[in-house]
Amino acid sequence: MKRLKAKAKRIDAALTRLYGRKELILDEDPLDTLIETILSQNTTDLNSHKAFRALKKAYPRWEDLRGEDPAKVARLIRSGGLADIKAARILNALDLIFRERGNLDLSFLRNMTKDEVEAWLSRIKGVGPKTRGIVMLFSLGMPAFPVDTHIHRVSRRLGLIGPRVTREAAQEELAKLVPPDSFYNFHINLIEHGRAICRARKPMCDVCELRKICDYGRGRATAHT
Repeated sequence: MKRLKAKAKRIDAALTRLYGRKELILDEDPLDTLIETILSQNTTDLNSHKAFRALKKAYPRWEDLRGEDPAKVARLIRSGGLADIKAARILNALDLIFRERGNLDLSFLRNMTKDEVEAWLSRIKGVGPKTRGIVMLFSLGMPAFPVDTHIHRVSRRLGLIGPRVTREAAQEELAKLVPPDSFYNFHINLIEHGRAICRARKPMCDVCELRKICDYGRGRATAHT
């Protein structure tokens, strides 16, 4: 663990030099974040943002969306993929929140502990570890380390997690390697590196600044010698 923490620190510093330090600004509404993250499941950011904008344009107030016909909602968010499933999840989430709170305001979560927030959000169908982590980190400023496909791929290639570690397990493992005040910066910069250099197909190891401390990069270099 000590070795991995030191490695994570080096990687965090290198990524910060490459992409800059990212500072968290807590200006996102937790319910907006929850709905947008549901829409982001199994699709690209471009498609999920498009779906969210279409939904928000049709329903500027989430209160107006509650109780809507799922088929109508699905048509609006079609660009995000899995529209029928996501429409049902969003409507179910709104129903649960309203039943529990009598309104659609999730700001009360800010007064809870991290464990309490995670337990509360986990009761919403379709809200898994990544979605909960995003709401906690981006909207509540809580120490969570959500893992998407980019972070999972890059951290596995770097050797921060094992080759068989799932995305859910990776959230816990990576959270142990990085100080909580570095979660946001490390999270965003790992994603940037995954998009720019450490791509799923044809990773650009030859120009990667991390290749000397990357298990995958060193393996490729050895194979070519």
